[in-house]
Order: sequence, then structure tokens, then C-alpha cells
Amino acid sequence: MQKLMILLQHYGLLILFGNVLLEQLGLPIPAVPVLVVAGALAAIGKLFWLECLLVAMLACIVSDFIWYSAGRRYGSRILKLLCRISISPDYCVTQTEDTFNRWGPKSMIVAKFVPGFSTIAPPMAGAMGTSRQRFTAYALSGGLLWVGTFMTLGAIFHDSIDDILHFLSTMGVTALLVIGGIFGLVIAVKFYERRRFYKALRMARITVQELKKLIDDGDEPLIVDARSRTAQQMEPAIPGALLYNREAPGDVFLDIPRDRPIIVYCSCPNEATAAVVAKQLIGHGFREVRPLIGGLDAWNDMAGAVVVVDAPLQATAG
Repeated sequence: MQKLMILLQHYGLLILFGNVLLEQLGLPIPAVPVLVVAGALAAIGKLFWLECLLVAMLACIVSDFIWYSAGRRYGSRILKLLCRISISPDYCVTQTEDTFNRWGPKSMIVAKFVPGFSTIAPPMAGAMGTSRQRFTAYALSGGLLWVGTFMTLGAIFHDSIDDILHFLSTMGVTALLVIGGIFGLVIAVKFYERRRFYKALRMARITVQELKKLIDDGDEPLIVDARSRTAQQMEPAIPGALLYNREAPGDVFLDIPRDRPIIVYCSCPNEATAAVVAKQLIGHGFREVRPLIGGLDAWNDMAGAVVVVDAPLQATAG
């Protein structure tokens, strides 16, 4: 551990840059402890405050522009990629899309304080067509607020942090094992939550081919678009689909017979959002509700295979 302290003092800026960059790119590597320690070391003169602040902000900006550029180039596809690689449930990613839609690019000012949102916000800003100048202003403001907050906390409590670092240095390898164990536990909990989430959403699903047969047989299924409002804006819905809005309860579903077949789709992996909405509809008394396997992508792959004659509807049921 003493060697690690020496590394922090001699290569602190490089370690700080690398840690913040990797965390902002989406890796499950907490950067807040490093920022706090950097602030404490700067307070006792072992690192330079301004250098630490600028280096950490540079890491934030580099990461933000990588994701922003990806969002501008690939649009909704990059959001689907983030949904696949996230260790948080896919429905949580959809909720962050709704948060961005509600507050717009200015949400980036506080995005880094919200777990998961810090990685989603930059590509969404790019996908939604936010100008480079506006994005830069919000990204700089958010980076300064985030880095400055935790470095300031480190400086304020530098005496306590210095005692903790000294204690860890006396523990040697044991300290590394404890810290590694804590990080491992955090990741394990995330994976457990994801696994439990999907287990709770196990239910019968339907393929596009089966949906086509339902329509051909005259069963008139109601198709519900369960994507976030942001996703609905970026990619057209299935023709005739009812656009589901989870922000506020409503009475759109009150006049729909409880035995009418309802097919719910989204654009996230594992039909997570569609399954959540399907469970909610079942809770409201609907007896035949199924998520569409493959969601909108499966529909687009069979473009023209199914024709729905109903006009698009807006739903505010929650």
C-alpha cells in the first residue's frame, strides 16, 4: 500500500485521468473515491489543486465527446448498445431516457451525480441533435460541478482522509484485498439485481409471425408502443400502435375490453420495458397481454408483413 501512495504522489494526474475516463465511459470503476483522495492530497500540498481539477475535467470532456459523437452518428443504435452492456436492468436505461427527454441537454449539468445517467446523457444529446456549442457548455458545467464537488469534500475532510490513508498503508496487501472485495461486491449486487429483475418479468411472449396470424385471423390485437418518449421521437412507431406514456395515469384503456389481445413492444434487449408495461396492464385486469419478441427491430425486419389499420393513439395510462 505504501508503494501505491508513492504512485499516487508521483503519477497522481495520470491515475486520476485514467480512472475518471474509464468510469465516465461506463466501466464499473468508481471515480469518486479517487477524486476525494486527490482533493485531500492537494489540500496537504502533495498534489496541485488546479492541475487535478483540469485533468479530471479533461477526462470527463473526452468521454462525453466520445459518446456525443457516437450518438450523432449512430442515433438510437448507440442507446440500444448501452442498454445491452449496462449491468443495470434495461428498464432503468429507459427511465433515464425519459429523464433526459423531460429536462433536455441541461440535465447534463447534474447527470454525473445520477448513477447510469452520466453515460446515457451524452449519446442522447448527440442523437437528439443538440448543437456542439450547447453540448460543450453543458458538459463543461457538469464536469466542473462534479469534479469540484468531490475534490472540495476531499479538501475539507483531508485530515480524516489522511488518517484513513495512513491506516490503509499499514495494512499492506490486506487493504488492497478489502478494497477489491468492496468493488467486487458492488458489481455482484448489480448483477444480482439484474438477474432478479428479469426473473420477475418471466411471462409468455409472442413473435412477429404469431402477431401476423392474430391479425389475419381477425382477432384485432391492440399494439402498444412502450418505448420512452425520446425513443418514440427518434424512431417511428409501428403503424397504428398506441403510444404508451408512463408519466401520468389516464383513462385511455378504460374503454378497451379486458379480453382484447394486447401486444406490447419496446426497442430494448430482452423486451424488458415491454414486459414491465405488460405486467402493469395485467394488473389492471387485461387477460391476454404479451410482449413482442425482438420488439421494434423484429417488426422492422418484417417490414410490410403486417398491416394494422387503426390510427395511432396516445395513451397516458400508467
